[in-house]
Amino acid sequence: MKNKTEIVNIFTRKTLGLTLVLSAAALAFAQEKAGVSGIIVNKKNQPVPYASVTFSNKTNKTLSDAVLTDEKGQYQLQLVPGDYEITVEAIDYKKSVVSKNIAAAGNIGALSIEAEPTSTVDGKTKEIQGVVITASAAKPYKVELDKKTYDPSQDIVSKGGNLQDVLTNVPSVSVDTDGTVSMRGSTNVKFLINGKPSALLGIDDGANALQSIPADQIERIEVITNPSSKFEASGTAGILNIILKKDKKIGFNGSVTGTLGYLPRTNLNANLNWRKGNWTWFLNGGGGYQKNESTMKNTTTRKDDIGSLPSTAFPFTQYSQQNGKTTRESDTYNVTAGFTHDFSDKTSINFSGMVRSFDTDQTGINTYNERVYKDASTINDVVRERNSYGNNKNLATQFDLGLDQKIGDNGQLISASASYQTNKTDGTNQIVQRSFVNNILQPTSVVNNVSTDSKTDTFIGKIDYELPIGEKSKLEAGARYDYNRNTYNYFVDQSDNGQTPYTRFDFTSNTVYSENILGVYAQFKSKIGEKFAYQLGLRSETSKIDVNFQNFDVNGNPANTPEVNKNYTKFFPSVFLSYDLAKNNQILLNYSRRINRPRAFSLIPFMSFDDDRNYFRGNPNLNPTYENSFEIGYNLSNKKITFNPTLYFKKSEDEQNRYQYVDETGAVNTMPFNVGTETNYGLDLNGTYDPYSWWKIMLSADLYGYKNTGSFNLFPDNPRTLNDFSGSGFSYRIRFNNTFKPTKNLSLQVQSFYRAAEKTAMNNRKAMYGIDLGVSQTIWKGNGIIGFNIRDIFNTRKMKNFSDNAQFTREMEMQWQPRQFALSFTYKFKQGEKVDTKPKIKKDINSNTKGNEEQSGPM
Repeated sequence: MKNKTEIVNIFTRKTLGLTLVLSAAALAFAQEKAGVSGIIVNKKNQPVPYASVTFSNKTNKTLSDAVLTDEKGQYQLQLVPGDYEITVEAIDYKKSVVSKNIAAAGNIGALSIEAEPTSTVDGKTKEIQGVVITASAAKPYKVELDKKTYDPSQDIVSKGGNLQDVLTNVPSVSVDTDGTVSMRGSTNVKFLINGKPSALLGIDDGANALQSIPADQIERIEVITNPSSKFEASGTAGILNIILKKDKKIGFNGSVTGTLGYLPRTNLNANLNWRKGNWTWFLNGGGGYQKNESTMKNTTTRKDDIGSLPSTAFPFTQYSQQNGKTTRESDTYNVTAGFTHDFSDKTSINFSGMVRSFDTDQTGINTYNERVYKDASTINDVVRERNSYGNNKNLATQFDLGLDQKIGDNGQLISASASYQTNKTDGTNQIVQRSFVNNILQPTSVVNNVSTDSKTDTFIGKIDYELPIGEKSKLEAGARYDYNRNTYNYFVDQSDNGQTPYTRFDFTSNTVYSENILGVYAQFKSKIGEKFAYQLGLRSETSKIDVNFQNFDVNGNPANTPEVNKNYTKFFPSVFLSYDLAKNNQILLNYSRRINRPRAFSLIPFMSFDDDRNYFRGNPNLNPTYENSFEIGYNLSNKKITFNPTLYFKKSEDEQNRYQYVDETGAVNTMPFNVGTETNYGLDLNGTYDPYSWWKIMLSADLYGYKNTGSFNLFPDNPRTLNDFSGSGFSYRIRFNNTFKPTKNLSLQVQSFYRAAEKTAMNNRKAMYGIDLGVSQTIWKGNGIIGFNIRDIFNTRKMKNFSDNAQFTREMEMQWQPRQFALSFTYKFKQGEKVDTKPKIKKDINSNTKGNEEQSGPM
């Protein structure tokens, strides 16, 4: 076995050789070339990944070219027909040279190379495991035709963390302090797990769901800012596809990671795989405990002229300052298991099952200091304590079945899959409230018990067909059916001064929300010449949404609430164009039309009871928002640099804006309405630079402008309740990461981000920044990794916002979690097994190793 220095030298020589050969080949572009492909195998007929394959033209050296095989030992390139000498070289293999005549486009078959003699000690063969090849480490960020791919394995700061931690470092993605994920300033992000909506993320679980997926189980994250017609049309900001780990090595292998942290955090996760013959089994799972503390400051001031208020308006709360602290303690468990079986080279099935649960105890301590007018001349200083003690239990299950069938030998493929998912949440919360007026405890104490019961049942069925046409074209078509049924039961009772509880019918409701979506698509991709490629697609989606909402009058009788029914069919085209300026130097242009369907809670017209100064209720008449999105990008990639600037323009009609007004009790009410337009434009800039072998830099920046129009008044007779959503401005976000490797086993990473202030007609969001640190030490010949990280070193990750309208001003500050520390240890076993890269037929998205549309990706 060659040592690390020898490996570095080999890769350096091969890289320089390839550069010289490719430079010479540029002189021959004017001649007609043919597409040539093949595979490199060893004597056991196993593919050899990352082998160097050089085609030397025997009559004209300028026509020579070279290529590296991929992880499956396969390669493809363009050659001028003629006689070639083919040289194959790979680490741990003997150099092989053969002659071959390339007459036309096609596959030249398998070329075999012989392994070097195995290293021996004292005459006995020894298995050498845990070898880490660092010379050609993959870049953490990669650009493809219709997506960007982020590899979190090199993200030291998130080791031992969760999906939310990983997302804070993904290019083009931003995570707020409360766990809200956005892309290019928009929160309408569609999450997928292995290419489909998943019960792992629930329906409205928010940060809890993101924190329940361990970072160690994530293979990579695909960022799709402008999806093609093959993807479902929802998510105007784009799609985040989370690909979970499934190893490819033969035999039994895997890893185990344990984490200890503060605020108290403990995690233990394992990724286990077994592959033999035509069977592949995998088991991923783990669990842990986490404590989280969030704080909030919220000051609301009414603008009303006290002297002009009618007597019926009193008592009147003119000023309210909330100081709150919420503590959450969560136990999280998840396990995913499945298998893939290849019946033949053309037929494969896969099955997987998943169970995830989290149990959260929550304590909220809130104090309100208020200025209350008893009448126009009498002012009381009121202090209210509103404390809550709750528990939330969630259980999610998912079962997936897939079938892949090749037809003939020309690449035709049919893929079919079905998924059944459930997500059930039960919550109880007791709210205890007491008041002091001018420092005197009031005789009235109020206790409310809130119980919630929600369940989601989901079925997804899909079928895809691929038809290659010649060497350069492909036709794809398919259909997908989504069914979701969500039930929400919300109950509140109240006890005054320890008396018998009575039902608060103004907050009690039962809702059934059902959604049926049928999508059909077709798209065609091809090339014109060797440099210009295009993909044209059209998708149709028929949506049927029913909301059956039942609330009650003050006497507990069912209120007359009509059922909401929505039924519509819309079309969503997409266009993708690319032009190769040179090798690894490309211009990309694309367009797509997207839809933002209102989420279930935005349509259900009940109010939550968690905060009696802030109410949110849905709007059953809320309609979808449609958006047209354009992008033009440039992609440059070489040994040291990747550079990917993208200009984008997005415009939507009937935007879903949140209307706010103050009711007679002084509480701020929020409801969504379709109002006006929203235009976003900007420059999304991502890149990496490796100035030295021990220093890697990654930069992600989004410089964007926005222009909003529209106004709305729910009470036309009161001009003070008018909300003006118009506004324009410019802002930016920057993320800057540096990774240092002072020794072959030690790595140090510093992550930093800055989000500039942003102002609209009603809101002024303040700037925010944060810095994270991570250290990683490899031990035991690469089989063990010790990691340590600090998140938010200076404790500055706080969200601040100032709102101003005709009725009131509001100043808010929130910190979702304070500075945290974590120590992790990862043990890898059976890492030295040879990779079994026998070519497989394409898998369903449940066994997706690519996670994209080339493997029955999401529709």
